[in-house]
Amino acid sequence: MHHFKEKYINPFTDYGFKKLFETAEIAKFTPEQVMNYDDSLKYYRDLKNSIDTARDEGKELGYKDGVEKGIEKGMAEGKRKAKIEVAKKMLNNGIDIDIIIQATGLNKKEINALID
Repeated sequence: MHHFKEKYINPFTDYGFKKLFETAEIAKFTPEQVMNYDDSLKYYRDLKNSIDTARDEGKELGYKDGVEKGIEKGMAEGKRKAKIEVAKKMLNNGIDIDIIIQATGLNKKEINALID
């Protein structure tokens, strides 16, 4: 549908006048200028298509993978914070560090950091 709009431009709109003037300018080009213009258009279109394709693939893959990884990371962080809160409560109740290590899975250094 987009190509249809480009091919049939209403010459009475601002866009239409702009396209008409651009076309008139191109019509004045020498054969070498036309070839350079066509080459630059081809380069632009190839580059744009490559970027658009990469962006679409990135959105498709990155979004799904990124969301899943983000959820996993958030859950892991939440579990860690919960373990720390449990360890703090256990410390406040005078429970031995070795028992806290077994109950929470935190190491001695992490638990000692909570004491300081």
